[in-house]
Amino acid sequence: MRLLAAAFAVFSALASPALAAGPSHALAMHGEPALPADFQHFPYVNPDAPKGGRVDYAWQGSFDSVNPFIVQGDAARGLADLELGNNVFETLMHRSADEPFTLYPLIAKTVETDDQRTFVEFTLDERARFSDGEPIKPEDVIFTIELLRDKGFPRYATTANKVASMKKVGERGVRFEFAEPDRELPLILGLMPVLPKHATDAENFDRSTLKPMVGSGPYLIANIRPGESITLKRNPDYWAKDIPTKVGHDNYDEIRINYIRDDNTIFEAFKKGSTSINIETDTGRWTTGYDFPAARQGRVIKDEFPKRTPSGMYGFVMNTRRPVFGNRDVRHALSGLFDFEWANRNLFNGAYARIRSFYDGSELSSFERHASQEEKALLADFPDAVLPEIMEGTWQLPVSDGSGRDRNFLRKGMDALKAAGYRLEGSRLVDAEGKPLSFEIMLNGPSAVPVATAWSRTLERLGITAQIRVVDAAQYLQRQRVYDFDVMLFNYTSSLSPGVEQVFRWGSANRDRDGTYNFAGVAEPAIDAMIDRLLSARTKEEFVTAVRAYDRVLLSGAYVVPLYHQPVRWIARWEQIQRPEVTPLLGPQLTTWWHAGK
Repeated sequence: MRLLAAAFAVFSALASPALAAGPSHALAMHGEPALPADFQHFPYVNPDAPKGGRVDYAWQGSFDSVNPFIVQGDAARGLADLELGNNVFETLMHRSADEPFTLYPLIAKTVETDDQRTFVEFTLDERARFSDGEPIKPEDVIFTIELLRDKGFPRYATTANKVASMKKVGERGVRFEFAEPDRELPLILGLMPVLPKHATDAENFDRSTLKPMVGSGPYLIANIRPGESITLKRNPDYWAKDIPTKVGHDNYDEIRINYIRDDNTIFEAFKKGSTSINIETDTGRWTTGYDFPAARQGRVIKDEFPKRTPSGMYGFVMNTRRPVFGNRDVRHALSGLFDFEWANRNLFNGAYARIRSFYDGSELSSFERHASQEEKALLADFPDAVLPEIMEGTWQLPVSDGSGRDRNFLRKGMDALKAAGYRLEGSRLVDAEGKPLSFEIMLNGPSAVPVATAWSRTLERLGITAQIRVVDAAQYLQRQRVYDFDVMLFNYTSSLSPGVEQVFRWGSANRDRDGTYNFAGVAEPAIDAMIDRLLSARTKEEFVTAVRAYDRVLLSGAYVVPLYHQPVRWIARWEQIQRPEVTPLLGPQLTTWWHAGK
């Protein structure tokens, strides 16, 4: 028996996962980092970009807080921001925009984990400083995780609750042991912000504030005009300006983010030169609206960036907490009644493509792909979660002739609604109890009224009442937070590395928690299981399989009426704003642009 036990122990040791490989300069979700430890800068930046000048951005809506980590209040953009930059608050590591999901050094100089990813250990850069000059310590990292867990957005608690223990290691190390192995958790922790324990009001942290907070980023908050603008100025003592991940970034001396009430006013401000950059989403305007003097003279430049990432899902979100949307068949019928062909021709100059997957345009999409045997195995415990036509890859959204009067298109919609239990009673569509099919579409400002009206008019032809309600940004965000809506318009952005954010969007645990992105009110075991599988995938092949299966479950649930996406991204800029020649995989990075001093 002792011999057998010894033999088993030897076998177990040989079969056990590899030990930690030691500290590394970078960490990838799948595979190896593309850049070596001695890289000098990212390949998509201009390392010689001049420093100076000011950039003026415009953002729709308002703000009443400078704390971007909490539920209360509407925080200003550009403080800790994927698009406008982590200008005031920084994360442990910096994400490369040229790889699906890889992190490189920032506050943390090295990262270490094991093959199973049961822990992660970060060693902080000895040069790292907050804007008040105090060094960043492991105690600040631990303090931040605990604070955000208890008083931040729910997504922070989701992450922190996966950590079994965290402790300081040596002078500059911090180690997180996980409750269970988690492939993505080391990277998610690497993207956590770090706040100063000595300068953060922990007791009142969950209350919105306009008092500038101390961070470690390249900019300081210089001026706040609540609801109107926020101005950031370069921190001359910024500690990380010369490290490889920051070379070619943070090129402006000043950043001003202007809040403007609606999209049309934002464009008018851009035409006058009041703002420097306009991220365009209006196809008609992009086609014909830039015929103003500065554009004709070449002083305004229009850039088009072909997208190399998934489409995401932009559409009308149906709140299944409302009884009217409790039936999956009804949701599918309503989804099929958006006349994309008419809208694209008459509203958008034919510039858009129809969204047919949460990951359309990428290898992660399940559209027109028959489920593999591996996908079917993942879904075997949930036989009703995926519709047969979606499993087989034959599912298509209804297509009209684009006339706006396609009777065959309407007939298919009516047949689907009748199959879901509805019937016509006079001019109204009613259920078995005689209750009319009606709901409200909530919009954030008037810019989306035309597309909402297009859907509403089609529904009206079948006896369905879809009222459109336009509210201001503050009311919209408040109602969104507590799920006080029937239908709302939302863009679920997608990446080549979907991960734990999917729990926040679609996980059952977030159905009844205010402030999450589970707007549709989804509580579907198959979705939870597929999220678990994509998070635990060890190889790229396993990951792609899990995401495709996940996509099939989401599409089968019909929680969103799929609308459209731009195959290219449109950005207009005044000539003094220049950009690098190379555009990375994840698209243009505004933090790498600069002011040419003209």
